[in-house]
Amino acid sequence: MLEAIRRAVSFLRQKQILHKLGFVISVLVIAIACYVLFHMLRGIDVDDVIDAVKQTEPSSVALSALFVAAGYFTLTFYDLFAVRAIGRSDVPYRTNALAAFASYSIGHNVGASVFTGGAVRYRIYSAWGLDGVDIAKICFLAGLTFWLGNAAVLGLGIAYHPEAASAIDQLPPWVNRAGAIVIIIGLLSYVAWVSIRPRCVGRGHWKVTLPGGALTLVQIAIGIIDLGFCALAMYVLLPDEPNVGFVVVAVIFVSATLLGFASHSPGGLGVFDAAMLVGLWQMDKEELLAGMLLFRMLYYVAPFIISVILLAIRELVLGARSKRLRKIAAALDAKPVREDPTPG
Repeated sequence: MLEAIRRAVSFLRQKQILHKLGFVISVLVIAIACYVLFHMLRGIDVDDVIDAVKQTEPSSVALSALFVAAGYFTLTFYDLFAVRAIGRSDVPYRTNALAAFASYSIGHNVGASVFTGGAVRYRIYSAWGLDGVDIAKICFLAGLTFWLGNAAVLGLGIAYHPEAASAIDQLPPWVNRAGAIVIIIGLLSYVAWVSIRPRCVGRGHWKVTLPGGALTLVQIAIGIIDLGFCALAMYVLLPDEPNVGFVVVAVIFVSATLLGFASHSPGGLGVFDAAMLVGLWQMDKEELLAGMLLFRMLYYVAPFIISVILLAIRELVLGARSKRLRKIAAALDAKPVREDPTPG
């Protein structure tokens, strides 16, 4: 059965069907989001949104910023785990942290995070001798951690509160709960599958050994903690009334994030917002938009600016160090060699 799946995927890749399908899905998601936003934002008073932003408690903004910082700190373990998994334990944590923070913050804002994040990672890790194949493996393992965490959060959250997902997909709660149970069973099956014996994907230099059962549970935990902090950062900025509960917000937030990711738009712009407005329909739209605007400033704009500054400083330091080394090398080459006066 696995061989049949591999042949099917290989056929789809050769015909570029997967690429075309992904493009169609992205366009469709963006089109639906634009339609939803057009209808939901009619009658919105911009001044009321600005007033709602100003009336947000500074303590709520500070707490949300703290959760955002905790979320990005957790993201650093995506790269730490991936780099260790490919056998490069010599790369220090500070490099993993910079690569993860910069790649995700830039990828979130620019869009097409698979390519932009990979380019940032390559620039940072190449200084440690990692090549393009190593970067591809790191991106794959980091992405695997992300998807395992999303599957766990959505599976558990929707199984507990299926009505939260129904607000977005408009399906009956029992259908969403059944789907969540399938996700949980699939997740447990995957953990059991990698626990039986070492599993590999890819061929030749591109072959990656999947983490075993225990390490997969670590991946799931990292993903859950990351998404939990992000959901909390959004939760504390939402209107106090009506209080729909954290689980509902977490399910809707993760669903909206995944839809934004599928659209490949920068920061899920438009798609994430439409999904949040649909999912949290019972909240005041102006206050909800104010919370989402503050969240974007804290989670997208501020980290992006910080990462660009850090990368610029890093490039300046590396450039100065390289220039100094070239001067030293030139001085050594220009230094005259004293001949030995002793006759042969």
